[in-house]
Amino acid sequence: MELNVLNINGQETGRKVTLNEAIFGIEPNDHVVYLDVKQYLANQRQGNAKAKERSEVSGSTRKLGRQKGGGGARHGDINSPLLRGGGRVFGPKPRDYSFKLNKKVKQLARRSALTYKVQENALVVLQDFNFDAPKTKEMVNIAKNLKVDGKKLLFVLPDANKNVYLSARNLQRTDVIEAAKVNTYKILNADVLLITEKSLETIDSILG
Repeated sequence: MELNVLNINGQETGRKVTLNEAIFGIEPNDHVVYLDVKQYLANQRQGNAKAKERSEVSGSTRKLGRQKGGGGARHGDINSPLLRGGGRVFGPKPRDYSFKLNKKVKQLARRSALTYKVQENALVVLQDFNFDAPKTKEMVNIAKNLKVDGKKLLFVLPDANKNVYLSARNLQRTDVIEAAKVNTYKILNADVLLITEKSLETIDSILG
């Protein structure tokens, strides 16, 4: 499949790029997409939730009343989960939510996500560009010129670009990522994928 290369003014440059069918034209696998997104979201979790159990609550260990005949459930000291201020039964503890996913599964998931974007006509190839200084207005103008303003945008750049990143930082629905770090969640979360020419070469070398 061929796509026209556009500049940041929304005009055709006269060049075309041929998308690699092994990356952008496969039969999407929904299950591996689910697994990759699940792993990405799991890795974002800090897992710091913690509640004190009976042995960790500060309080006397004196038995408050007799074992039977009190009219309620039996309990020992003031730290009992049955009493207000007592410990919690089976409360959350700090844990690691991450899990392993095979490299080939993750690659297939990213190919599937990119294929979906092509099928939805939500992939735009841009001429490589740079800013002399960080300017949010420049990013707003690019979205307007490409007629994608108001949508969730993901700019895929070949390398880290501080000026472009800072220009997009204050825009709520615009994100910037390096081609080598592109992931399934970011691809699917965006309404439109804006990939530069050099970024396509990087993705080709990684997923091809």
